[in-house]
Amino acid sequence: MKTYEYILSATILLVSICGCARKNAVATAADECEPLFLAVRPLPEGGYSLISLSPFDGSRDTLIISRPLSRLIVMSTSHIGFLRAIGGEDAIVGVSGAEYVYDSTVRARIGEGRILDIGYDASPDYEKIMALKPELVLTYSVSPVKSQFLTKLESLGISTFTVNEHLESHPLARASYVRLFGALTGNMSAADSVLAVVSKNYQALRDSVRAMMTVPGEDPQSADAEQRICARKILVNIPYKDQWFIPGQENYLSHLVRDAGGEILGSEPGTSISGQISVERAYSLSKEASLWLNVGWCRTLDQLLSVNPLFGDFLMNIQKNAAANGFGSASSSASVGSSASVGSSASASSYASVDGFVSAGGSASVGGSASGEGSASVGGSASAGSSASAGSSDSVGSSDSVDGFVSAGDSASVGGSASGDESSHTDGQASPQVVWNDNSRQNAKGGNDFWESGVVRPDLILRDLIRILSGSTPATQLTYYQPVE
Repeated sequence: MKTYEYILSATILLVSICGCARKNAVATAADECEPLFLAVRPLPEGGYSLISLSPFDGSRDTLIISRPLSRLIVMSTSHIGFLRAIGGEDAIVGVSGAEYVYDSTVRARIGEGRILDIGYDASPDYEKIMALKPELVLTYSVSPVKSQFLTKLESLGISTFTVNEHLESHPLARASYVRLFGALTGNMSAADSVLAVVSKNYQALRDSVRAMMTVPGEDPQSADAEQRICARKILVNIPYKDQWFIPGQENYLSHLVRDAGGEILGSEPGTSISGQISVERAYSLSKEASLWLNVGWCRTLDQLLSVNPLFGDFLMNIQKNAAANGFGSASSSASVGSSASVGSSASASSYASVDGFVSAGGSASVGGSASGEGSASVGGSASAGSSASAGSSDSVGSSDSVDGFVSAGDSASVGGSASGDESSHTDGQASPQVVWNDNSRQNAKGGNDFWESGVVRPDLILRDLIRILSGSTPATQLTYYQPVE
């Protein structure tokens, strides 16, 4: 099963095409939700035509869906996230790498034998696959070479379809693959509702950040405004097999960080390809950074320092910069939403008043019946924006739900702000919290919900990042991220 705990070199070389379409101008809302490698087209007689485009050689994988499918084998945890988001998990009969599944409902069904683990595509259990009688096996691609797994399935008469959502560079384009799963399972109305709400929330959050960080009278959607919002400088990642990757400016993570008001240091413009830097270059970047994100497998500072003792110097540089720029620590004692902001108006307080999510207009019911550890399902009892407050119902400590829509104008703010006397970098108190990782929702085997439900919920990831960049939000108000302490 495909997992994303690290940026793998095999996938880094794939996505140079992804960023080209959008690099010269700020995309419209419709453009952002338009995938580059998938087309879902309704047919006049009913059903859907599905086309998956290979970014490697332009080849197409086509499929006609004339009726909902009820027996799917999924080869990636992200497929589980999409299906859970629309209440389509009943269609799952097989998974690859069951130990990496985060969702509690799917895990329970695996334990009950209702969903079987068919192994990995390098060494699958073909007898088990045949016994499951799948209507479709959903796969993914990492190279232009057709895998032996696909060739074997075709020889057995088993239908397959390639899902390339992991190669989409824009978070909303990646989330739009929920429509593929809606088409497959007969849940297109639910998929459209989820995508509409997630997109509206994401765009409202991003535009709020831009509006606060642009000059008076300037269009926050302009390309100049997009460049100007990059205020907080960020170091990302740690070495993976002695290779330190920095995502290009059109990369998935780069879009999220930029939309949250940050700038990934060392990121190459005009590309989604991740480049490699040395530890020495990373140390130089740490002298500019005030935040460090996505530090691989590490959950504690001791683990981080065990990777390389020099990271202690990195940490001192970043903490010094954070304190100098007025960014406090996101400790549990911070007073969210208080009137006094931390730091100068040019830095920390720039993030303080970003509001929460917008409602779905009352039409989409998001959440409600979703499992605690899965992605929010549509059709539950709680309507989007009805009762959840930002950072309350979706925090890991209080609830496992990945819901958390609130209506525009709610009292909760995404960043909040802490009063000056509660900021952790004031005299005599601890250094600012500057290292954060995206593994708050991770099982014992390393299965990370960031890459499962988070794929369809970039609005929640963006909200996490905005709150982290504010430097004053309690960790309990985050969904996918947690402090590395």
